[in-house]
Amino acid sequence: MSPDHKSKPLVIATRKLPDIVETRMRELFNTRLNEDDIPMSQKDLVAAVAEADVLVPTVTDRIDAGVLSQAGPNLKLIANFGNGVDNIDVGTATNRGITVTNTPGVLTEDTADMTMALILAVPRRLAEGSQVLTSGNSWTGWSPTWMLGRRISGKRLGIIGMGRIGQAVARRARAFGLQIHYHNRRRVAAAIEQELEATYWDSLDQMIARMDIISVNCPHTPATFHLLSARRLKLIRSDAYIVNTARGEVIDEVAMTRLLEADEIAGAGLDVFEHEPAVNPKLVSLSAAGKVVLLPHMGSATIEGRVDMGEKVIINIKTFMDGHRPPDRVLPSML
Repeated sequence: MSPDHKSKPLVIATRKLPDIVETRMRELFNTRLNEDDIPMSQKDLVAAVAEADVLVPTVTDRIDAGVLSQAGPNLKLIANFGNGVDNIDVGTATNRGITVTNTPGVLTEDTADMTMALILAVPRRLAEGSQVLTSGNSWTGWSPTWMLGRRISGKRLGIIGMGRIGQAVARRARAFGLQIHYHNRRRVAAAIEQELEATYWDSLDQMIARMDIISVNCPHTPATFHLLSARRLKLIRSDAYIVNTARGEVIDEVAMTRLLEADEIAGAGLDVFEHEPAVNPKLVSLSAAGKVVLLPHMGSATIEGRVDMGEKVIINIKTFMDGHRPPDRVLPSML
């Protein structure tokens, strides 16, 4: 190993990142990349934390207390490639003197775009209509009573989680004529409410019982696990829709699937799932029947977004290694 490499921190990335990001990381750090992009096993992660100065994991990597308990003395930073940190036991990391960072802000617009796409796709039956032309069945032409969906304009949208992404969704939804309602851990500033013409609901139960479309945009934390529980899901009207581009664990997926099968919820647009990468076969069947639109966790999947994420990771590592507090540090109290 060259003297230059000895002076650089060992940074281990768990998945393949955009080429421009990997090139820059190699220039700045002694970087070990995952060229094959095969998800690391828990054994691989244990080996990585035992050796690395900096670990760069993604949402697919479970950095739990068991992994962290075997971290080597050199591991001082976990620079997550992603906004959510529910894949990392932040409390245990902090107690062991390991700083955790994430990549907030850069995914906001892309995720909001995908949320709006699903808000449109489900009531207007876009995926179902597309299947008519691609499934081998013959299309007999336009009909005044066929493939009727629901109008978007004038409907009530209930946003669960009015952070950056929730607010970006609200801005888009307003342009489509939706009425904005929201539930959040804390009420947002009056100026934001006024800008978005948003109505705040202190009671999540009361809000979801009155909405036409419900959009989940809150992070997954211990407090939000199954926030939409079986009990709460039963409050949703039978002609209402659910859209989730946040985390699958926020919804009791089994209960939601049962309600969709029983026509007690009109439909759903899902970009995330409770047990990713596994997808409930019943949801797949509902998709084939046109009841739901399923996407493979594509909310942040733009070239620009992923490069921006990588740049955030690099800034966090460089700032930390220069002896300063990284800009995107995550503390247990923030979760």
